[in-house]
Amino acid sequence: MTTLKQPKTSFWNDTGKTGIASWIFSTDHKRIGLLYLYSTFGFFLVGVLLGLLLRIELMAPGRTIMGPQTYNAVFTVHGVVMIFLFILPSFPGAFGNLVMPIQIGARDVAFPRLNLLSWWLYIIGAVLILTALFIGGGAPDTGWTFYVPFSARTTTNVSLAVFGVFIIGFSAILTGLNFITTIHRLRAEGMTWDRIPLFTWSLYATAWVQVLATPILAITLVLVMSERILGTGLFDPAKGGDPVMYQHLFWIYSHPAVYIMILPAMGLISDIIPVFSRKPIFGYKMIAFSSLAIAAAGSLVWGHHMFTSGMSDTAVLVFSFLTFIVAIPSAIKVFNWVSTLYKGSISLEAPMLFALSFILLFSIGGLSGLILGAAATDVHVHDTHFVVGHFHYVMFGGSGFAFFAAMHYWLPKFYGRRYAEKPAVVGWALMFTGFNILYFTMQVLGMKGMPRRYYDYLPEFANLNLVATIGSWILAAGLVIMLVNLFRGLLWGAPFEGNPWGGATLEWTVPTPPPTENFLEEPVVTHGPYDFKGTGKP
Repeated sequence: MTTLKQPKTSFWNDTGKTGIASWIFSTDHKRIGLLYLYSTFGFFLVGVLLGLLLRIELMAPGRTIMGPQTYNAVFTVHGVVMIFLFILPSFPGAFGNLVMPIQIGARDVAFPRLNLLSWWLYIIGAVLILTALFIGGGAPDTGWTFYVPFSARTTTNVSLAVFGVFIIGFSAILTGLNFITTIHRLRAEGMTWDRIPLFTWSLYATAWVQVLATPILAITLVLVMSERILGTGLFDPAKGGDPVMYQHLFWIYSHPAVYIMILPAMGLISDIIPVFSRKPIFGYKMIAFSSLAIAAAGSLVWGHHMFTSGMSDTAVLVFSFLTFIVAIPSAIKVFNWVSTLYKGSISLEAPMLFALSFILLFSIGGLSGLILGAAATDVHVHDTHFVVGHFHYVMFGGSGFAFFAAMHYWLPKFYGRRYAEKPAVVGWALMFTGFNILYFTMQVLGMKGMPRRYYDYLPEFANLNLVATIGSWILAAGLVIMLVNLFRGLLWGAPFEGNPWGGATLEWTVPTPPPTENFLEEPVVTHGPYDFKGTGKP
């Protein structure tokens, strides 16, 4: 791929304004990407703090630092913040906006103003959710799933929190529409479908899920609000309603949403592995098609969340079979990543360490998911800490570690400075160690029968809960080291110029940081995204 060298510019002020107004009214995709990055990562830190409070409470039997009602509110807010304010919008909003238009040779996304509106809707929804914590009946205590009939009857401020999530859903839909149109219509000359980088392929698959699945969540949340405000009785058994119908509606969206969270992470790993292995990606077309297959098949397996709800044996068999089917395209990706690593000239720098961690942690999460996908075993571990451990292995060990890999891989390109390598490795090592101590112990607790969402537990679970809490402290220590190192490096670190990673995708061919409209002239793409000839690396 070839581009013209352009004059170096900084932070893309396209508004004519100064200060914060130059950011929050900018339609430049890079500024919007950084706005998403700052806001989503800020909410991530809030979620981490709440998670640490939960682990301190569970450190020993009995009351430690909070009562049962506060505990219910804290784990609800932890879930809502981490799911709706961090994981779902972070990858598409932050790195999708920062990188994807440059990867396909576009000057911006197809609808820049709509792109800014999506960030504004995200912030408005987040403000509504946070406001719900302090007015009315206080923080919701239903869990992040807002299960009825409890969410229809509790006196806490569920309605405002649900409305905030509803607004955030529109943000996701607009982002998905924007990305689909951008990828279809704004690719550079020569950027054929078989030359699109795999990160962009993953965003394309994700965007379709955002557009098709998110309206189902929006409708469901409107029904919950009508249940609370108007007393419609749609989900209330006392009025002839069906609470199980809510579960179907919620998981018809929320299981595809898992792939909104994980597909962009998989695309990033598919970009990082070949760069730090100095080899073209193995099985490019299969990885690209498997992203689409995951998006399609993942929309059909929602029922495996409901094996204990009383569904028919036939439905259990079908949903269990489909759950095992959706594991196949995920396994294709893992085998192709490992094949890319085979006989590669591997460079174990910070982005690669986080990427390799992703492969292991996601594989553990995926295999434990098959235990939940088989009805016979799911009945025994349903609603135990095993589910909590599995979910965090996929979401935090998968999407979270991939997000950290993206921060170390791409942010130096957009800031023009880089972090120190040794502290980055130390932070990664502590995070990886603490993560496994924390969440693998949770899976063991679940196998032993400890239920989730319980404020207290039997003495027989005390030792393992103490181990898990210590693991959370190690994880938090690594996170602090990583953040301090990144913050110092991106502000005052050594210059990051040229293409030190040796990447072959288009974002590595533009100046650092990229100019306002990325290219003075559209690039002409002449070869695939993983051809490392001429990158300055062996």
